[in-house]
Amino acid sequence: MYSVYLKKGEEKRILQGHSWVYANEVAKIEGKDKNGSLASVYTHDGKFVGKGYINHLSKILVRIFIREENQVDDKAFYVERLQNADNYRKNLGYDNCYRMVFAESDNLPALIVDKYDEYLSVQFLSLGVDKVKNLIVECLVELFAPKGIYERSDVQVRIKEGLTESKGVLYGEVPDRVIINENSLKMAVDVKNGQKTGYFLDQKENRYASRRYAVGGDVLDCFCNSGGFSLNCATVAKSVTAVDVSRSALDSVEENASLNNLTNVRTLQGDVFEVLRTFRKENKVFDLVILDPPAFCKSASEVKDAYRGYKDINVLGLKLVKSGGFLISASCSHYMTLPLFQKMLVESAKESGRTVRQVEIKTQALDHPSLLTADETSYLKFFVLQVV
Repeated sequence: MYSVYLKKGEEKRILQGHSWVYANEVAKIEGKDKNGSLASVYTHDGKFVGKGYINHLSKILVRIFIREENQVDDKAFYVERLQNADNYRKNLGYDNCYRMVFAESDNLPALIVDKYDEYLSVQFLSLGVDKVKNLIVECLVELFAPKGIYERSDVQVRIKEGLTESKGVLYGEVPDRVIINENSLKMAVDVKNGQKTGYFLDQKENRYASRRYAVGGDVLDCFCNSGGFSLNCATVAKSVTAVDVSRSALDSVEENASLNNLTNVRTLQGDVFEVLRTFRKENKVFDLVILDPPAFCKSASEVKDAYRGYKDINVLGLKLVKSGGFLISASCSHYMTLPLFQKMLVESAKESGRTVRQVEIKTQALDHPSLLTADETSYLKFFVLQVV
């Protein structure tokens, strides 16, 4: 087993609960083993810190997930850790669809497990967890007896780990569409080719919360994807216009509207920035405008450009809201911090020429808990603003 010794003082963040050990924080490495194997991490003076999988190819050298020196990563360990993660969700009332394992937040770094009815969608995002993939699948089958498990490790972060992107059936059979129940709505999820693991589960509660602002009104849902916000609003709204650049996303919106016999949803294909400008020229207004774009920044170097993008759509969005109406604005990038996002909204309100008040602030769903000591696990911002 490798023994990794940290530079003096570098253990503080990790002892507080963060799991990542960066290569530049390490003073020396002793021993020899296979890359991706379990390594013990110590302070500069030899005090045990924790154990995690090592990867010499990654800037994150070790991802710690064991804090007791005599504990090992055997089947019993994974059975207990996976069961604990699921129990947390079950105790909060989650049942049909939810994030079963949220990586670092469940002390299982780089592992994502999402439940869609009787099927599981999984991601293995580091070399170490990829090497125990078969063991984890075995534990998931034994614990939860799913009809099928599908891997969605088709993400760029694996390249940084020296891995290739990977997807496919790991167990049983998985259909092209899985019908889930979200907030009493039927939603068809494309587990094999949909966004992330098939669907954005982290906005479940926020989609339900959006209904109260849509009652009897005309709603504009931008970057609508498969229609989570659109359909939740359509249950109470007069009309919903769902906009996305992707035709396949809009096909999903129409499929989901049909599943729920909702006839007040229309789809519009186009670049949201251009659609908003066109609506402005046409003097169109809405009772509720929803802006839930994909991450505009995936690294710290992209924050400045992303800030301009967020500000652009929020200024345009605010100009399309009727007096007394609402704007919902969200960001799923952890690099766009809460204070920075709020600053952008303040500037957007000033530039739009509207008088705006803050109504509600929310974050990711309860099945996506965040660690106070790991900023990376807290990423979703959800603001409700009213134009007064």
